[in-house]
Amino acid sequence: MPPPGLSRLNAADDRTARAALHEVCASRAWGDRILAGRPYTTTDALCAASDAAMAELTADDLAEAVAGHPPIGRPRPGDPTSHREQSGMAGAGAALKAEMLELNLAYQEKFGHTFLICASGRTGEQMRDAIRHRIDNTPDQEREIVRVELGKINRIRLTRSAQRAEGDAA
Repeated sequence: MPPPGLSRLNAADDRTARAALHEVCASRAWGDRILAGRPYTTTDALCAASDAAMAELTADDLAEAVAGHPPIGRPRPGDPTSHREQSGMAGAGAALKAEMLELNLAYQEKFGHTFLICASGRTGEQMRDAIRHRIDNTPDQEREIVRVELGKINRIRLTRSAQRAEGDAA
């Protein structure tokens, strides 16, 4: 029997399921592919479908997905998911936060989108080091790294959502 959150996703009408999937990934194409694969019998099957959908996303689809993520160091107010995922920046000092802001702006100017990294379990210093390293990439290199990082984020979010019992906090 699928875990509770996965059972709800399988049973939900398309509109409700699409809204839940949008909380995981802002790409409509990704969400459509996940919806089309329902029902999922296991979390692993759902994550495999996510991986397959990620591999098929166009550059525009990836841009749409990235647009759904706040910059590192600035989680959305009232959004427990972005606060939890970016907790490595929560205790960062003022100097590190200022440096991340500067690096985020430079990255966005170069690539045209927010720096995206699977921040779960990473310290502020690790995220800073990653953006310093990645800012020298070509746009094509960076797009593929973003695809991988977004896939990791989606897997974490899908797994958490699939395991969640009704009424559990996000």
